[in-house]
Amino acid sequence: MSEAYPRDWLDLATKELRGRDVEELTWQTAEGIAIKPLYTAADVPEEAAGALPGVAPFTRGPRATMYAGQPWTIRQYAGFSTAEESNAFYRKNLAAGQKGLSVAFDLATHRGYDSDHPRVSGDVGKAGVAIDSVEDMKILFDGIPLDKMSVSMTMNGAIIPVLAMFIVAAEEQGVDKAKLTGTVQNDILKEFMVRNTYIYPPEPSMRIVADIIGYTASEMLKFNSISISGYHMQEAGATLAQELAYTLADGMEYVRAAMAKGLDVDQFAGRLSFFFCIGMNFFMEAAKLRAARQMWAKIMEDFGATSDRSKMLRTHCQTSGVSLTEQDPMNNVVRTAYEAMSAVLGGTQSLHTNAFDEAMALPSETSARIARNTQLILALETGVTNVVDPLGGSYYVEALTKELADKAWALIEEVEAAGGMTRAVADGLPKRRIEEAAALRQARIDKGEDVVVGVNRFRLEEEAPVEILKIDTAAVRKSQIARLEEVRRTRSKDAFESAIAALRQCAGGKDGNLLAAAVDAARARATLGEISQAMEEGFGGRHEPSTSLISGVFAGAHQGDPEFATIQQRIADYADDRGRKPSILVAKLGQDGHDRGSKVIATAFADLGFDVHLGPLFETPGDVASLAIEKKVDLVGVSSHAAGHMTLVPELIDILAEKQRSDIHVICGGVIPSEDYQALYDAGVAEIFGPGTNVLQAAMAVLGVLEGRRRNTGS
Repeated sequence: MSEAYPRDWLDLATKELRGRDVEELTWQTAEGIAIKPLYTAADVPEEAAGALPGVAPFTRGPRATMYAGQPWTIRQYAGFSTAEESNAFYRKNLAAGQKGLSVAFDLATHRGYDSDHPRVSGDVGKAGVAIDSVEDMKILFDGIPLDKMSVSMTMNGAIIPVLAMFIVAAEEQGVDKAKLTGTVQNDILKEFMVRNTYIYPPEPSMRIVADIIGYTASEMLKFNSISISGYHMQEAGATLAQELAYTLADGMEYVRAAMAKGLDVDQFAGRLSFFFCIGMNFFMEAAKLRAARQMWAKIMEDFGATSDRSKMLRTHCQTSGVSLTEQDPMNNVVRTAYEAMSAVLGGTQSLHTNAFDEAMALPSETSARIARNTQLILALETGVTNVVDPLGGSYYVEALTKELADKAWALIEEVEAAGGMTRAVADGLPKRRIEEAAALRQARIDKGEDVVVGVNRFRLEEEAPVEILKIDTAAVRKSQIARLEEVRRTRSKDAFESAIAALRQCAGGKDGNLLAAAVDAARARATLGEISQAMEEGFGGRHEPSTSLISGVFAGAHQGDPEFATIQQRIADYADDRGRKPSILVAKLGQDGHDRGSKVIATAFADLGFDVHLGPLFETPGDVASLAIEKKVDLVGVSSHAAGHMTLVPELIDILAEKQRSDIHVICGGVIPSEDYQALYDAGVAEIFGPGTNVLQAAMAVLGVLEGRRRNTGS
């Protein structure tokens, strides 16, 4: 390959390398792309030469003037506790320079449960705002004129009741739905792949997507009916090529669903939008956004789109959450700034920048201000808005754009050969690919091949404490239940029952529009849980997920690693001594569907020699305790991502004690603030593993627990 380099440069480089082959400087990305040390004009694809911003296929941006004409929208994703507290937070941020709202809902809302449902006791108001009825939605947007403010709502499973309540709240604010601007995520296929906040099976879920596209295409022409999301794919471990391919493949499936409803592609395609994650591979992330626009334009032409607006991929981006570290967390400020710059150089239309403390908890007021100001400084101080597409023509970026597009096309063709994304999701194809990539990434970090500053290199001996935001779930739940009771007490019983019956009938048949029926139910003050339940009854039940483990990936990545072999032998010796392998149940409690951490641990521990049981998602402490006893495990490993650990883990330990099984150890891992550790130890937790924990070190610690050695718990 050396002949591809100019001779003059090659001679100089070889001299500087003291005889080493220049090819040693080439490195392989997780996608299998070989990144050379030098790119020249010979590497630039022919089609890049005449590309212009605002002109199909929009590689250089969807608008001719881009940020020189108008900067991207600063759209910070936020929501927590009650509607009152979130409303105050939104108004303060808007006064400080934020230009659009992006609403985070709590997990009870995502999963279609009212706050008084017994399965959500640890989830209410955590990781987002609790919304049970139109009354909550009205409070959430009190004093925020919905005919002037663009609102994005990250909602998928319970999208029908949430969007219906938003429409009714706007009506009662005096704003007709035709004037509403903003976006709903409404991307259910992604949920079946990675994030798991689904409610219904794939087929009725796709009907919901199509009904929302149809309703908004006729009634809400300024509103984006879907935000096709790759963000959570990358957060779950997907490579950039996988994120790009599976996001666009999802988009293709949604277009097909809308066209099957009789909609002309140019009638709705202009209101489709996208959502990508921006991680730490700076130039590849920028190239990914350029490739996405280029590919989508071709995809839409193949669907028969004639309007430029239909071919135009517009995207929101969010800096990576998984790149944030609990260790030396101020480094996260720098990471987020670099990721934000990459998103902007890639041409995003709006951006959320993560707060530095999000690897530990919900963002505090201080960290949220720093995150927002990161964008203000980028827009107003760096000069990046002065020139349209400053990376256009870069030898490296143009070549990388084509390489990423080629890798993604190959994955899209694999999905199409499987029968399209709905079929591929049902068969588990994308999920398997992403889980394999996540396991390989963790192995590279553990081995130090992928450097994470402050985690596997340059680690501090002692961490300084960070002040974090605390949510009193019990208090939030109590106030939500009081408002629910008032709504149910004061509504018209006849109007409610008539509207709910009509919605149930609509869900059970093939005629009618589900969103239109839900708007009527929301006006009659049906709650989120009641609307979700009526649809569940019409559809024939909730989706029952299956869990499975991939195997061999972690072991393959550690082939020849003496530390890995030593731990395997120690586990084998343990099994010989006791007559069976050490056994662990990896569990998720509450409505938290983020399962990257649990899947990586389960896969790695199984490859090491543990007997691993992977529990179902969305379990109560009682469910997990019963399963642990049934499977005769030695330990339960609880993976926490959404702040329910302080409520649910002690409850699990208490139930095990009630069942006379305190011999089953409980360990925890995930997004757990260090200041919560002592309370968890005092409750009986044997070990806690925060973000960035080396998996092999975790395995050694778990063996220590089984052998009777545990950390000083203070008890």
